[in-house]
Amino acid sequence: MSEADELRVVDEEAVRWITLCRPQSKNGLTVEINQRIIAAVEAAAKLPAIRCLVLSGDGGSFCSGLDLKAAMQRGGLDSIDEDLRRYFHGMILAIRRIEKPVVALLDGAAVGFGCDLALACDLRIGTERTRFGEIFVKRGLMPDGGGTFSLQRVVGVGRALDLLLTGDILEADATLQLGLVTRQFPSATAVDETWKLAKRIGAGPPLSHARIKRAVYGAQSSSLEAALDVERKGQVELLISKDFLEGVNAFLQKREPQFRGE
Repeated sequence: MSEADELRVVDEEAVRWITLCRPQSKNGLTVEINQRIIAAVEAAAKLPAIRCLVLSGDGGSFCSGLDLKAAMQRGGLDSIDEDLRRYFHGMILAIRRIEKPVVALLDGAAVGFGCDLALACDLRIGTERTRFGEIFVKRGLMPDGGGTFSLQRVVGVGRALDLLLTGDILEADATLQLGLVTRQFPSATAVDETWKLAKRIGAGPPLSHARIKRAVYGAQSSSLEAALDVERKGQVELLISKDFLEGVNAFLQKREPQFRGE
């Protein structure tokens, strides 16, 4: 498989679907792949027609984390600090910063940096094949893709420390129970169901989505008073938007709204 075939980007309706296609490494990450993911996400941020993104992996795995073989060929530990900052942290930040919903379909294992990559997304969809684990400690390492930041915000400090300190792998049902995934579909229909969900989100009001994401993530490090102020300002802006008028008219006319992001 050529490098060009290792990442697939498909735009359909309002959705950009990004798929890791590196079965030889269980969708392990490389500098080159990360650069392409960053480019695909940042390009989508500038495209009004794209309103939702999906990230997935082919071949029964979401992402196994760093492709160690590729990393060693690149120069081993000599370049790891710069690569980590620019291409791995850069990918996490690109996903978190885009003001459009990002959905991860975890049809298979999300471990190591793959776990952190999934946690950077706004929604995570699971299947019966989902496996989730911050396995760094088993290699004498620690999470380096935001896992110490994101995991505790999803499952709580105690449970996060349990998973981080043991490196235990969670099976599919446990990920659903803990809220690591919010929906679970059978693997056989997961792609179709995730397309449906992403298209439904993509048909929603992009101005609202952007402000909701901004408010939710901002509230993680703010006071209630500050969160209320962000909500007030966002709501006032939305109340004078054309999309608000469209939403009201669609409700009164008993039809689906056609939001334009205006």
